[in-house]
Amino acid sequence: MMSEQPFTHQQLFNLKLETIEQRLMEYYQETQNGTMTIKLLLALRVRYQLGAKEFALVLQDLVRHLFMNTKATRTMKQFFWYFVDYFETSELRILNLKLNPVRNFIEKAKSLIKSQVAKLFHTEADTEAT
Repeated sequence: MMSEQPFTHQQLFNLKLETIEQRLMEYYQETQNGTMTIKLLLALRVRYQLGAKEFALVLQDLVRHLFMNTKATRTMKQFFWYFVDYFETSELRILNLKLNPVRNFIEKAKSLIKSQVAKLFHTEADTEAT
């Protein structure tokens, strides 16, 4: 059984791309720990931002699988926007609904209430004008 943390900080920032990809895939397949896997992938996004261009879309299939096919977690919600370039625009809309259902419901409810209030005031203004 693989340990909870498959890499040291030094390994995350020094191992070759192929080695990290292989170990991270093995780690996820063995543990099914999506939360830790996303955190490790986020560290690899930082490595990419620091200039390791070969890490541009590291483990894209795994990232897509985690966000699209597993239960939404707090970690996924927290770090989703760091992975937007892994997805098409249409997929981003779907994922936003999946990861933020309450926020989307509240926004839709606010919008509906505002439109109803606007109609009400518009109707009152019309009746006062006549």
